[in-house]
Formats: sequence, structure tokens, C-alpha cells
Amino acid sequence: MTRDWDASTYDRVSEPQVAWAREVLGRLHLRGDETVLDAGCGSGRVTRMLLELLPQGQVVAVDAAPSMVEQARAGLPPDRVKVLPPIDLTELELDEPVDMAFSNAVFHWVQDHDVLFARLHAALEPGGRLVAQCGGAGNVERFLQVATEVASKPPFAEYLAGWTGPWRFEAPQPTEERLRRAGFDEARCWLSPSTVVPSEPREFLRTVCLGHHLDVLPEELRDDFVTGVAERWGEPLELDYVRLNIDARRSR
Repeated sequence: MTRDWDASTYDRVSEPQVAWAREVLGRLHLRGDETVLDAGCGSGRVTRMLLELLPQGQVVAVDAAPSMVEQARAGLPPDRVKVLPPIDLTELELDEPVDMAFSNAVFHWVQDHDVLFARLHAALEPGGRLVAQCGGAGNVERFLQVATEVASKPPFAEYLAGWTGPWRFEAPQPTEERLRRAGFDEARCWLSPSTVVPSEPREFLRTVCLGHHLDVLPEELRDDFVTGVAERWGEPLELDYVRLNIDARRSR
């Protein structure tokens, strides 16, 4: 399910995503003249960090959310970053293959990982690498349990009871198997924990953690739901994230 985001608020509160991105960018080992796909560029905040590693290179930036694409396009240099129109990664087709594909905090929003990896494989030059991180098995598990408890009670249950959300938090081994089926070799995946305490907890809840829940609810219930989850969780808002790291190479 593709949804739009509040791109300006996300850009402001996404320090946890930026911190994860710094770690992933450190795994790229770029020469500096490559063309790199930013698969799920968001507001462009991390894309700017990627661009700093490519003084003679280029970035192709894609995202499914129209507001994210608009904000990224407005804030990135058009001579060095090609921001494509909004497109789901499972429908990605590039005019020219890229040297590397990078992605941060995105793949867990994609339901069909077999198609996702096939599209990324097709986007890469032979021998090109995929370096990514997303939510993995066990990601924010306790928080989602609390959100489900609140969602199961009136007045939210009418809209959210039994709703499981669009996220997909995968484990390393099945992800490695999918990558190999898609044509990647040297596929290596692993989990890493990451505790997050957002500096703007309510806005982080509304924009990042509960955004998909709120889309299901009518406008008049959204503030009450955020408040209900925040009160049920208590303070501080300490979230137990689990990151799935992906490193693979397209077969030559």
C-alpha cells in the first residue's frame, strides 16, 4: 500500500533514520564517480549525505510518496541528482543501469520482496552492489503490540480491529535466499538492534510510527489515537528498533 507522507515534518524528525543512514553509507566504499540509485529517497535529507560521497558522481533518486519527491526535488541540485516522478520500487525501471543501489529505512514498507529485489537487480550494472538497511524481524515489536491494544478498543476498533498494517519485517536467511533467486551473489544479511528516543515524540509517533494507522482512521479520531498510544506506552518514548542489513552483488 502506497501512502503519502508529511514530508516537511518527516525531514525535521527523522534524525534516527539519518543516524542509521550514516552507518549504511559507511559500507558503500565509493570511488566518488559512480552513479548510485537512492531507492526510497524520502525528503532528500539522506540523499544529500550520499551526494557528498560522490564528488564526481551522480544520484538517481526515487520515492513512492508525492510529497517526498516534491521536497527532494526542491532541495537537491538538478545537475547532480535526477529525482524521478513518484514510483513504487516494485515498478522501478531505469533508462540506464546504475553502479550501486543504496536504500535506508524503506524496504519494510514493500510487501513483495521477490519483485523488489528483481527490480533492483535489473537496475544494476553487472557486478553492481546493493547496500541497504530496513526494519527487520522483531522491529518495534513491543510498540506495535501497544498500538494494537489501543486500536482494539472503542472508538478505534471499528476501523482498526484486526488490521495488521502494511509493514514487512524480514529475517536474514529468507532475505538472502530471495536475493540469490533474484540473481544476486555474495548476499549477506544480518540484524542489528537500535534503541531510539525521538526528540519530538508526539510528532515522531504521528508521522513515522502511526502514520499508516492514522490513514485508516477518520480525521476526528486521529489525535485521540496518538494520545491513547502515547499514554499507554508512557514516558520516555523509547523504541526498540531492529535493523535488517543487506549487502549483495549482482552476478556478472
